[in-house]
Amino acid sequence: MSPERRAEAPSAPRRRTLVAAFALSVLATFPITSRAGLVDTVPRIKPSVVAVGTYQRTRSPAFQFRGTGFVVGNGLLIATNAHVLPESLESDKMETLVIVTAGDADEGRVRAASVVATERERDLAVLRLLGGAPLPALRLSSGARVQEGQEVAFTGFPIGNVLGMTPVTHRGIVAAITPIAIPQANSRALNPALIRRLANDPFRVYQLDATAYPGNSGSPLYDPETGVVIGVLNMVFVKSTKENVLSDPSGISYAIPVEYLQRLLSGVQ
Repeated sequence: MSPERRAEAPSAPRRRTLVAAFALSVLATFPITSRAGLVDTVPRIKPSVVAVGTYQRTRSPAFQFRGTGFVVGNGLLIATNAHVLPESLESDKMETLVIVTAGDADEGRVRAASVVATERERDLAVLRLLGGAPLPALRLSSGARVQEGQEVAFTGFPIGNVLGMTPVTHRGIVAAITPIAIPQANSRALNPALIRRLANDPFRVYQLDATAYPGNSGSPLYDPETGVVIGVLNMVFVKSTKENVLSDPSGISYAIPVEYLQRLLSGVQ
């Protein structure tokens, strides 16, 4: 190398500085990680997540929690699981179906609702708020393919009243996309519901590597980066089919793909 070229070459410390600067510039071009994305997404999700239950003024407590729901459509519609809804209401005692929005200091606002659509076969239901201003609605996936290994999050009310009316968020991955019912090795494991689903309900559900709890039924399953809903958490309907031979809970959670909710919503005026 000529003396002129040697004079132009940067010193070792300067080379290290240039390399470090280049590395930082490259890292700055990468998108925010899932963890950072979820931090930004959760505050946008929480105002759209509601507790579903019944209200009776003379009862203690007046609000009886049954599950989670989330706002969709025009802001006056609530999506949840069908099994979250009561079989009947004690109308003679002024019992009503309601949702409770989360508030500060665990004090939420109670709003009356009515059932406008249900699909028992896929355990989905849609409620309509009876009056009042619309709530912020969550965006439903437009059909982008969900993949195994994909990161997901869900927000709801695990254990309900016990932990207070504060939405709680869990995260995990889609562990498998699996049929809702699987054949059993022994006929003693069969029951009428399982037989019906094996014959008539071949649709597939999301098996999650994430722990949900009673009360999470009806929670939105969403992309941690965008908040777009890809499914509806289910803690009863699917488990009763896939895990009916287990004597103890497996800790596995499931979700109904959002496409079935979209079909139900298409018939709601």
